[in-house]
Amino acid sequence: MHILTKTTWLPVSLDQAWEFFCSPDNLALITPKDMNFHILDRSGSKEMFAGQIIQYKVSILPFLRLRWVTEITHVENKKFFVDEQRFGPYRFWHHKHFFYPENGGVRMVDIVHYKLPLGFLGRMIEPFLVAPKLEKIFSFREEVIQKIFHK
Repeated sequence: MHILTKTTWLPVSLDQAWEFFCSPDNLALITPKDMNFHILDRSGSKEMFAGQIIQYKVSILPFLRLRWVTEITHVENKKFFVDEQRFGPYRFWHHKHFFYPENGGVRMVDIVHYKLPLGFLGRMIEPFLVAPKLEKIFSFREEVIQKIFHK
C-alpha cells in the first residue's frame, strides 16, 4: 500500500473552497489536459453526497484510456469527503479530502492510499511510473487552484 499526502493553502473562505471542490464538474479543470478527463455520468445532483457514483474516462498513459468509477463514500459538510474507486486502474484507491480554516484561508489536505494491480509488476512500476504521475497530477492541480483562487 502506498500513501500520498499533499497540503495546499488557499486564500479563500471555507465556503468558497468547499463549494469548488464538492462540485464534480470542477474535476476537469484541475486535471492535466493530457489525461483527457471526461465525466460520463454522475448520479444525483451536481453537489457531492455520500453514495454518489461518478463515472469518467481518463488517459492514464498516452495510449491507454480507461473508464474509472468512483463513489463518494463519506461527506461531512465543510470538513471532509472521501472518494473510493469502484472500478478502474488501481487495485485499491481511497482519497480523503480535508478542509481546515486557517489564517484567513483554508488548508486543504489530501491523503491518498492506493495499491496497484499486477502484483510484482505493479510494485516494480509504481516508483518509476505511478508515483511520478500522481505527483505531476497534484502539482498541476495546485498550480491551477492557486490561479483560480488568487484572482
